Amino acid sequence: MSRRCELTGKAVQVGHKVSHSNHKTKKRFLPNLCNVTLISDTLARSVSLRVTASALRSVEHRGGLDAYLLKARDTDLSHGALTIKRDIVKKQAQAAA
Repeated sequence: MSRRCELTGKAVQVGHKVSHSNHKTKKRFLPNLCNVTLISDTLARSVSLRVTASALRSVEHRGGLDAYLLKARDTDLSHGALTIKRDIVKKQAQAAA
């Protein structure tokens, strides 16, 4: 399982740990990933995702998983999140028709 957020695409970054004497060593900066279960109101089911804590706050700020996915770019979403977004769009189109 990769260390990548399924909603934002945030992944591991690489940089330097710099000592007081300015000696640099390689360091990996890991994202703060959480396994969460979010509820989709449109699909009326729960979805398990691995997201960062900042993405979880963004989902709550936008008003839930459905609103977040509809505004999110497809390039940032994982394959699983993209299929959920497509299902939400289909379900809303059926409800409108």
